[in-house]
Amino acid sequence: MKKYNKYLLMLCGAGLMTLSSCHLDEEPATAYSYDSRKPLITSVTELEHFTNALHGNFRSTFYGVMSQASEVMCDAFNASRGFGNNYGALHVGGTELTAENEEVTSFWGSYYGAIKDYNLYIQYADTFAVHNPNYKADVDLGLGYAHFYRAYSYLQLVRHFAKAYDASTAAKDLGVPVVTVYDQKAQPKRNTVKEVYAQIKKDLDFAAAKLVAVEGAVRSKVPTIDAVNALYARYYLDIKDYTNAASCASKVINSAAGYALADAPESMLKEYRNDNGTEPIMQMAGAVLENGAGTNTLYTMWRNNASWGKAGYTPNGNFFQSYYLPTKKLVDAYGNSDLRRATWLTMDYMTFFSGSYYRMPNVFYTFVKYFGNMALTADAITPNARQLVKPFMIGEMYLIAAEANCQLGNTTDAETALNTLQEARGANATSATLANIKNEWFKETVGEGLRMSCLKRWGDGFAGRTPQATAKAMVMPQDYFLKKSMSATDTRWVWPIPAYERKVNPNLEQNPGY
Repeated sequence: MKKYNKYLLMLCGAGLMTLSSCHLDEEPATAYSYDSRKPLITSVTELEHFTNALHGNFRSTFYGVMSQASEVMCDAFNASRGFGNNYGALHVGGTELTAENEEVTSFWGSYYGAIKDYNLYIQYADTFAVHNPNYKADVDLGLGYAHFYRAYSYLQLVRHFAKAYDASTAAKDLGVPVVTVYDQKAQPKRNTVKEVYAQIKKDLDFAAAKLVAVEGAVRSKVPTIDAVNALYARYYLDIKDYTNAASCASKVINSAAGYALADAPESMLKEYRNDNGTEPIMQMAGAVLENGAGTNTLYTMWRNNASWGKAGYTPNGNFFQSYYLPTKKLVDAYGNSDLRRATWLTMDYMTFFSGSYYRMPNVFYTFVKYFGNMALTADAITPNARQLVKPFMIGEMYLIAAEANCQLGNTTDAETALNTLQEARGANATSATLANIKNEWFKETVGEGLRMSCLKRWGDGFAGRTPQATAKAMVMPQDYFLKKSMSATDTRWVWPIPAYERKVNPNLEQNPGY
């Protein structure tokens, strides 16, 4: 699990922004140090490199702790007996989750580290354009990317470190610090939730103006106008502007790019195993040599025993030492004909923790939505849960369209969006009640880091994590694991401001309960 130590108020180390080559899938080789007395971008080559660095920064804010932390906090996964207390404080919650939590600190630091670089790019690209007007179009494109990425970052931060948006209280609820100019000595206070969302909207409006001519494309490596509309759809859903949420989601669904839901076993494998599907509105570049893809390892923790493969015990000798296993609730959510059940859950491999906890295949399910693209492994034998980063998927747009239209009372439109997704996945079509739409969110986006924000948006909690009946011997048996519940008002839905940040900046007020 990769950790990031770039914080809001401290520039760690000499390197400021890592520069990639002009090819996004090549290994970055250089870093620049920051000197406020000198222009940061002085040539078109540097402009190109810094623009590519934006994409690298954005890609680094996906998968691993960025999605796993909020997922295992909720109700889809049980900690296995071999989980080694990884993400344990988040999984157990209560007083175990403190301001010193490593995952929470890493999450905060990753986004503010990226925001620092977006801010510097915005400042110095503008300056470069003034002195090099022939490259204004290139600068405008880069500025569109930077504002889009910053909007995404602030949406993620406010979703995790603040209460859900409530129009009646957003003007006083504490959000996160809005920082748009890099100043290492600054000690900003927290802005309100309303102010943070206003900044997100401002950045999205800027990005939309600069990227309006960048047409959508399936698996685009860079932001397009479709990606902007996808993020608008998330933003509007959060603030309960359902009319605009439905409109933006529909724009992406109906885009000329032709995003298509996987609707057969082979297309599901192309999409979720081989990174070659038709669902991504964006899919970041990555290659095995540069370690640029994202890794959600907790659910598989792949290992290999060649002798087991030769004996025919398990395919190619591969087996799991999973830290987290799917709960009964997750397994039971899928019908037998659901392609997601067939693709994302498997019994085909052994699971081995120790001599006392060992099971042959065909006993219980393991979650393999992040099975791993074999083209991104070094040995081409053992998967490593590494997939190309997919920031936005078309399935989510159908869910946003369904939820927003349901809230508006547009039953026909809500049902059309919901049933289109269900039928493509081989699931039974249902009426477009809010309960059914919530259930489809659970089934479709599991593992993507969206569960926590959904439950907060709906004002829902959860009660218990009943394990699969055949996996009881494999999961942590204590009640504080299995019977863990969170009410809608639980303070742990809002993560703590990291202790280190408050140590260096006393202006940061802590969230209640920490």
